[in-house]
Amino acid sequence: MTAKDTHGRKWSRRQYLTGTVAGVAGIGGVLSLSGVGSATDDDLATQYETVVDIVDAGADPTGSESITSVLRNHVGDDTLIEFPEGRYYMDEQLRFTGFENVGFVGDGATIVPANYHEFDGPQYRLFRLGTSERPGRNLRFEGFDIDQTAAETGIRVINAEVEDGLLVRNVRVHGVHDSGTWGPGLFNVTDPDGDGLIDCFHAPDGAVHVDETPNAGNMWRGATGFGINQHHRGTLVFENCILGGFPDNGLYASNDTGRIGVDGGHYQNSGTASIRLSGTTGAIRNATLTVDDDPHDSAGQHAIRLDRGEEFSIEGVEIDVPEPNGDAIRVMNPVDETTISNTEISIGAQPNNGIRLDPETGPAVIDDVAVDIDGSANALRLLGSDGGAVEVSDLRVTGDAPGSTLRHAIFCERHACTFTGLDVEQHGTTRRRGIELRGSDYRLADSEFETTDTPIVLNGASDVTVENCSAAPTADAYSLRITSDSGGVQLSANDFPAGVRDDR
Repeated sequence: MTAKDTHGRKWSRRQYLTGTVAGVAGIGGVLSLSGVGSATDDDLATQYETVVDIVDAGADPTGSESITSVLRNHVGDDTLIEFPEGRYYMDEQLRFTGFENVGFVGDGATIVPANYHEFDGPQYRLFRLGTSERPGRNLRFEGFDIDQTAAETGIRVINAEVEDGLLVRNVRVHGVHDSGTWGPGLFNVTDPDGDGLIDCFHAPDGAVHVDETPNAGNMWRGATGFGINQHHRGTLVFENCILGGFPDNGLYASNDTGRIGVDGGHYQNSGTASIRLSGTTGAIRNATLTVDDDPHDSAGQHAIRLDRGEEFSIEGVEIDVPEPNGDAIRVMNPVDETTISNTEISIGAQPNNGIRLDPETGPAVIDDVAVDIDGSANALRLLGSDGGAVEVSDLRVTGDAPGSTLRHAIFCERHACTFTGLDVEQHGTTRRRGIELRGSDYRLADSEFETTDTPIVLNGASDVTVENCSAAPTADAYSLRITSDSGGVQLSANDFPAGVRDDR
């Protein structure tokens, strides 16, 4: 059988990935996550030439002796290693690279890592399966509990670099990661046409800052939850995963290439961001994110941060930040294109933004988004006169945000933006306002504003059309103010009960 024939046979066997990680499809190449899931294989043994029961092979299932040497003796290509119910102690990593079709499957199996002082460092990983120079192909890793409840434990469960055919599923980490070593997972799909799925990997207890661990001084901040680095080239989807607070980031894709999808799951209280993405294309859908604690004294904790890439979408996401310490969604320079839709954001009393687009980001679409904001910041902050045009529709802004330090619920410096179907209710103190436009070529239509102070402000704006809008202040203010340095403004079919102040 030729190598090509073998690859075809392996692919037909791993039906768990068929239809689960769709490639880039649709308008503009948005990462499709429809149908993401994994079918159950009725008979795993038929997918491998060799099946090893690790206990029959000599591994101790009581957690008294390390099993790494037994694993080394039996791991191989086209091999499935089964872990029956039991506790399996590991005090050094298993490293296996350049492989073809390997599986590790637990059935009531718990892996117990040695503590920081007893683990054979500095390679603090249980399983290193593939490297960037010698990636594997067709890897299954599923059905394990990781017991790191003992003091000064915490370990990278799996470091997987695979050309294609990666499945990591049903892994749960118990206990806080307090060793100060690498976080629970690093994943790369190295072939641009390759796929990977991380399904139900849970590490809800997070990690402590490295300064509070025996590894203090040897790492910046500490563990990241899931890492994807510069060697990722393919498509990788995280489905229904859970990450507690990690001191560096939660899910962190630092790659410039490849596609990342996040479908479902819960991400909470990590430093910098609970989800932080780069890459050519990324999608976050149906996930929930929370910032209600700062366990690592982080300088900032964005719920979602998009660093750089060609196209990103956020859809069906719920973000709750009762203790804000960063923006709910921040889009950084130089992201080319962003779509945010069907999303709910709730922000507590500290002055942090709902959605912020940095000055050099490209065009964006914001549709069917609700922001409840109690802090004096912008529900929507669109920076940069050179940034791309933004289409905003069906944006609802509520809450008790005051007007100081940032006065307006919506702030826009960009040109050629449209705002339709806005519903803004801002009754906070100190002159809270609705929308301020500072660029040119705007259309504001079919919108309702009820704010403490002036609902609509055109500050140096020009070529503005405002039509079919109602704007009512609850204090002594105008419905619309046009500053003296503004240009042409066209008003049509509006309801402005407090009148218009035009200083031109």
